Amino acid sequence: MIKGKGNVKGERAILHSDLNSFYASVEIMLNPALRNKAVAVCGSTEDRHGIVLAKSGPAKQAGIKTGMVNWEAKQRCPDLLMLPPQYEQYLKYSKLAREIYQRFTDQVEPYGMDECWLDVTASQSIYGDAISIAGQIRSMVREELGLTVSIGVSYNKIFAKLGSDMKKPDAITVIGRNEYKEKIWPLPVADLFYVGGATEKKLCRYGISTIGALANTPRDSLRSLLGKNGEMLWVFANGMDQSRVMQYDFHSPVKSIGHGTTCTADLKNNDEVWKIMLYLTQDIGHRLRLHEMMAGGVQITAKDNSLASRQYQLRLPTATQSPMELAVAARSLFEKHYAWHAFVRAITVCAINLEPLCIPRQLTLFDNAARRAKLQRLDDTVEKVRGRFGKRSIRPALLLGKLKTPGDSCHEVIMPGTMHG
Repeated sequence: MIKGKGNVKGERAILHSDLNSFYASVEIMLNPALRNKAVAVCGSTEDRHGIVLAKSGPAKQAGIKTGMVNWEAKQRCPDLLMLPPQYEQYLKYSKLAREIYQRFTDQVEPYGMDECWLDVTASQSIYGDAISIAGQIRSMVREELGLTVSIGVSYNKIFAKLGSDMKKPDAITVIGRNEYKEKIWPLPVADLFYVGGATEKKLCRYGISTIGALANTPRDSLRSLLGKNGEMLWVFANGMDQSRVMQYDFHSPVKSIGHGTTCTADLKNNDEVWKIMLYLTQDIGHRLRLHEMMAGGVQITAKDNSLASRQYQLRLPTATQSPMELAVAARSLFEKHYAWHAFVRAITVCAINLEPLCIPRQLTLFDNAARRAKLQRLDDTVEKVRGRFGKRSIRPALLLGKLKTPGDSCHEVIMPGTMHG
């Protein structure tokens, strides 16, 4: 199915390809007996990752939603088949889909495992116009991978992504410069890229409930209300986004390094939280070394057992790679701000304000350089031991006891979280 008109000649031709119900579709493709059944890929109930990650068409029709907890999904649809995720398969088919995209252009920018932007402006002289290219991709993905895609075609990345969301599954939607007001402006403001829940609530308080209302709000007013993010959203809503699609081998500069976990049981006091933070920063310190970066700040996110999240951050007096220093800073943040209104379900620690390791740093009068050098040698030795014998070969004694962490990390997948350009 193809909706919409073609783009004006001479304009950029941007596609956004979204693999439909990706996890569930891969499971059904691998096991055809699941076809036409209510299927949901779910996190582990035992490890408290018990939410729906993806659902099939029949499951959606039964009222199953992504993010719904497992017990509620089963209650709503007793015949629901709940499958554990097979991330290695999802990564495999994500890569195969991108290889299809790269037959048409080298400007393929991933956004998660199941979504990609493509700039096919220069490809049209070889493969036909943007709609024709989208049709070829759609056919190839179906025939070669047994999956379906929805593709948005437009002159910028924002509208291309909106287009891929407008008609699913297995569809192509075109949003041209002369028709975006008709197609885009009536949509809820929450449909616009980068409008999260908090931003939506703030905009709605000012009577801005549609993308058109946002587009017609004075630019300066939005900047006053939301800062530079408000001005960016105004640009998006008015079809003025000029961000480019990055090449498939582009690696964005690392801006933060984080690690989080949903605990197998609620954390009930500061000591239990401290153990989890120390556990998380072991990985963060290792990854800082891999990227040859130092953390200039720490950010934590605490999710309580009602699923409400709170986030806090601080700037460190001296940039560091030390897992212990990061954990100590995270602990101080938590104990200063968290009022224990509820037990803690999940914790994330993030190293922020990253700086290259090679940058010279000014020591402060209160910094003990000798002690810092000693701790650095200790961390270097620990890193060497782990590199030779595995990451569990040496760790703080505090982590030798039973932690409220999942037994494995198969559910942890690092996903792109920003649009480049």
